[in-house]
Amino acid sequence: VQLQASGGGLVQAGGSLRLSCGFSGRTFSAYDMAWFRQAPGKEREFVARFPWRGDRLWYEGSVRGRFTMSRNAAKDTVWLQMNSLKPEDTAVYYCAVKMNSAPLDRISSYESWGQGTLVTVSS
Repeated sequence: VQLQASGGGLVQAGGSLRLSCGFSGRTFSAYDMAWFRQAPGKEREFVARFPWRGDRLWYEGSVRGRFTMSRNAAKDTVWLQMNSLKPEDTAVYYCAVKMNSAPLDRISSYESWGQGTLVTVSS
């Protein structure tokens, strides 16, 4: 699976950005999708995840209520709508998928990663 993330940029605090991530290859396989971010000097962390089956989205606490993850009907594109952005949201954002049965909440479970897109929020 190849992933291509886009939509990052520079925005003032309180602003919005919409990230997108398109997949190609193995489109007939079921896969769980997630967004991650990694701020300078920090470890990569989950932002949101969307299981293949069901609609039980999960959001990291600091973004809940501000960020919304969605996907298209073909399940080959996901978006991350980010509103009320804060300087602490500054990071490189990655999309990733997993096609295995490993736990959904482990970063190491995700097999294919996009190249990352930089989000910078100025104060």
